[in-house]
Order: sequence, then structure tokens, then C-alpha cells
Amino acid sequence: MNCDEVESTMSIALMNEFPEADRLEIAQMYWNAFGSKLGFALSPPDKAIAMIAVSLNPRSAIVARTSNGELLGIAGYKTFSDSFIRFDLNCLRQHFGILRSLWAKLVLLLLDRKPEAGILLMDGICVADRARGRGVGTQLLNAIKKKACELRLAYVRLDVIDTNPRAQKLYAREGFRPVAIRDLGPFRFLFGFRRAITMI
Repeated sequence: MNCDEVESTMSIALMNEFPEADRLEIAQMYWNAFGSKLGFALSPPDKAIAMIAVSLNPRSAIVARTSNGELLGIAGYKTFSDSFIRFDLNCLRQHFGILRSLWAKLVLLLLDRKPEAGILLMDGICVADRARGRGVGTQLLNAIKKKACELRLAYVRLDVIDTNPRAQKLYAREGFRPVAIRDLGPFRFLFGFRRAITMI
């Protein structure tokens, strides 16, 4: 990745981290983006959103806002030392009980991705419904690239599901290229998609 090519002109305010007061709104935004994929493991939605809210790590997030502070979107990332969200077994148990939390943890392990040396792993990008089509996703992607440069990492890696062609086009337009395809086989019935495409 050429760090000099990452655009720095942003019409939307971007910042690292987020205040505690934003946890629930970000969790709702995350669920809106990924609930169809996570719903089989985490339900009902109200408990899932509450659990996500306390599991978010503001240190591994980039937030997009308007000039008056309105939350427009968020991009989370994962490194060897930190991650945007952790589905911790103790936290799962507090929200879902023992048996349900064990089931959820087992299912979520199927979706878990590990960062590799020299790579920043994008751990979810979400844009508020009211902000779609305003370039928020593109600016968050650029901010993620800049973060990788700051951390002296060579690549950004992400995974996009085959039922989200709009996101695939955005990533391709922003310089990401596919390097692998993971077929879920029978697990597609759990998550609602057949393949995950890895792009860097």
C-alpha cells in the first residue's frame, strides 16, 4: 500500500475512538449491518445489541461524524494486540445464560478471523441508513488505510460476503483485490450467505 496515495481531504469529520455515550447507538448500527449474519447465534436482537454495546472497544475504531457531531458511521479494525469487538464468553453468559452463550460462542468461532503479520484486519464497517450514498463508507475506508500506514502495516484486509455486491464494488473501486474465497458449505444455512471473499 502506498501511503502517499491515501487521500487526506475529508468533508466529514473522522476521529479515533468514541465516547461512552455512543455505545448503544454504535451497537444498533452494527446490528443493522451484521444482524442477519449474527442472528442465528445472537438472539433476541435486544439482548444482542446490549451485549455488543458493552463489548465494543473504542481504541480500535474510527468514527465518522457531521460537523455538529451526528454519528454517520464507524469502522472497526483488528491487530495482534487489539480488536474492535470481542464476543467474550463471560459477557455472552451475562446476557444469554450458560447454554445459549456456549452455543453462541461455538457458532461465532466459525466467523472468527485472525490478523496476519503486516496486515490490518478491518473488523466491520457500518454506515447509518440516513448517511448512505454520501461517501461515508469511502472516507472510512481511506481512514482505515491511513491507520494501517500509521501502524506501519503493509496491507489492509477485509472480508465481504457474496450477498453484498454493493460493498464488493466499493472495495474494488478503492483498490482492494480478491485473494481468497471461503465457502461455508452447509454453514451457509446458519449465516445466510454462501461465500466470504477476502480482499486486500
